[in-house]
Amino acid sequence: MDPPVKMEHAFTILSVSELNRSVKDILERTFPLLWVRGEISNIKRYGSGHWYFSLKDAGSQVRCVMFREKSRYLDWAPQDGMQVEVRALVTLYQARGDFQLSVETIRRTGKGTLFETFELLKERLGREGLFDPGRKIPPPMFPRQIGIVTSPVAAALQDVLSTLRQRLPSVPVIVYPTPVQGAGAGMRIAAAIREAARRAECDVLILCRGGGSIEDLWAFNEEEVARAIAACTLPVICGVGHETDFTIADFVADLRAPTPTGASQLACPHRVELAHRVRMLYSRIGRETWRGIEDRLQGVDMLAARLGRPGARIDALSLHLGHLGERLENSSRRAMEARHWSLQDLGRRMGAIRPDIPRLADRLRDLALRLNRSAVARLATLVLGLERQQGSLAHLHPDSVLRRGYSIARAADGTVVRDSGQIDAGDILRVTFARGWSKASVVEKG
Repeated sequence: MDPPVKMEHAFTILSVSELNRSVKDILERTFPLLWVRGEISNIKRYGSGHWYFSLKDAGSQVRCVMFREKSRYLDWAPQDGMQVEVRALVTLYQARGDFQLSVETIRRTGKGTLFETFELLKERLGREGLFDPGRKIPPPMFPRQIGIVTSPVAAALQDVLSTLRQRLPSVPVIVYPTPVQGAGAGMRIAAAIREAARRAECDVLILCRGGGSIEDLWAFNEEEVARAIAACTLPVICGVGHETDFTIADFVADLRAPTPTGASQLACPHRVELAHRVRMLYSRIGRETWRGIEDRLQGVDMLAARLGRPGARIDALSLHLGHLGERLENSSRRAMEARHWSLQDLGRRMGAIRPDIPRLADRLRDLALRLNRSAVARLATLVLGLERQQGSLAHLHPDSVLRRGYSIARAADGTVVRDSGQIDAGDILRVTFARGWSKASVVEKG
């Protein structure tokens, strides 16, 4: 009888790195981004810009890390003991096997009301269809004029203008000024959007503001702004806050940019990219033309091979084919030259539409001089009118009347006597002359 066969069970043996990597993958797949509330403890900030701290409550604590790419967008400094809410991804630090939260953003406890308001409005407007891709208008590739709705003193405006000048300086820009923060800012932003749509001066409208807290950006979460964007007949590009900031305006706008600079990049192409595209098209035209020539020459060679050499007629046909090839080559060359000159003409026309800065500067100086002259003339006219009015007032002054020989009689109580019915015989009157006064007794009245 054969000895019994020894059965061995197969066991999967994992390395520590494999185990930690598997656990990390399970955690990140199982838990989506979530909000966690707690108290900050033992926060440390390193020169790399990364923050490490613990989040704890009465019964537990969890380690947290906030990397530089996220912490640099926070406009306030978290401290130990603060009650906060963090939006984080549940993960595992694989090298040490530490369970931790990778924090995306932090808000002070108490801001939940704003977020709840944000979510309720977002859900309601979404049900109404304001976020539907089908109602959005794509911006034109080559805008003739660009409008910007923002504060004239905002740093974001300078970033947008600088980027537009670098990308396509020939495109004029119109700024529709409005406050972007504070009481009434939402109403003013909506009014500026409606004004831009009414004037219809631009092909695309940029709505922008720099980064800030949720309170700073709240004007862009107001329903009036969202409905103004939805009703706007111009394509609207929204560049509000930083890349991690989202507002209701972002969802309603026709195009959302992560930053104000990103909005200007979406509004118009870069002149370097356009020049590169022109060169690519020129090269493509050349390649397609030569490919067509080569195909036709190859076809000629194949026909020549099929015909063979049946005497003089074949020689004549070959000569004719040679002439046709030359004509084809000359025709292709002329077509290429025509396209070349057309491209050069387009280049000159693109250069011609750039604004004439020196001429505009001279025009500005001339207008300033004319304004100054007009102001001086207007001031002289006002001074002359004032002098005339002063003369009229002086002529009507009581002292002037007295100097002409008149006098003023006052009763004992100081009232001016204008009617004999105010006095009786025997009353004492005070009579004022141009110089001095006297008392008089009423002897008789008529």
